[in-house]
Amino acid sequence: MSRANVTNSTKANGVPPVPVAIREPIQWLGLALVVPSFVLIGFFFLLPLLMTVWMSFFDWPLLGKSHFIGLGNYVELIGETQLWHSLGFTALYTVLVSIALFAVSFPLALLVDKPLRAAGIFRTVYFMPVVIGFGAASTLWLWLLNPDSGVFARLLLDLGLVGSAPRPLENFWPTLGVVILMVVWKSAGFSMVILLTGLQSIPNELIEAAKIDGANAWSRFRRITVPLMRNSILLVLVLNVTSSMLAFDQFFIITQGGPQNSTISAVFSIFLASFTSYRLGYGAALSLVLLVVLVAISSVQLAFLRTRPEES
Repeated sequence: MSRANVTNSTKANGVPPVPVAIREPIQWLGLALVVPSFVLIGFFFLLPLLMTVWMSFFDWPLLGKSHFIGLGNYVELIGETQLWHSLGFTALYTVLVSIALFAVSFPLALLVDKPLRAAGIFRTVYFMPVVIGFGAASTLWLWLLNPDSGVFARLLLDLGLVGSAPRPLENFWPTLGVVILMVVWKSAGFSMVILLTGLQSIPNELIEAAKIDGANAWSRFRRITVPLMRNSILLVLVLNVTSSMLAFDQFFIITQGGPQNSTISAVFSIFLASFTSYRLGYGAALSLVLLVVLVAISSVQLAFLRTRPEES
């Protein structure tokens, strides 16, 4: 850049320009910083994804030689009733658990957002189950539900609420209710933190102005709090729906697919096809079908997550 151009640019903007010789090393530094992330994404996501697509076109046993069958796995899964049953059950579970999580986490976020002395303690207590893995939480609840030695059965018997130890895992709806209750206990704290962040981002000036204008608590909640928390609410729904569609541990440990294979989730069916029936190619095809369904659902949710032009 010539001295005259530098002088003219300085006069026009009032700020001396950054020479090209200084800008270029910064750009290369940024590229060098993101290269490790690209390598990790390629190795742990893109490569397994391509391998899964490749395997789905093969009859690929766990042991033995594989041979190419084209779209054979996809043709077979179209007529597989267990696949459609597992997708239907996963959709039902996703709807119920997402509603339950939001119904619990939103009031918790409103509660801990109040200026109370023990608000920090309550936040910690509500969030503590989140740090427990789903495998450990499922094992814990399986022990609590044991009709012979579980805490729940003994507590209900001692209180005289039941005449015999309940066995909730022997019927579909009690089993599903138990799993949803465990997931809400385990995950509501995470949704609470996201919603609490949205609550705390609302300017206090708007709330005070609404109070001065005579708006009651319900009007302030409906006309100010909920609209301004739109993105936080949709983010919580996206995360809850995605994690529910991929549910596996709670059904594998607590229900083991029962009663009568009625609680086999989509990921559970992939596990059974791949590591029980030893058909890795068919399991890969199931995985890609679930991926397409998940991408479609997430795309619809993310479309609502985008801020509307008039709101910005």
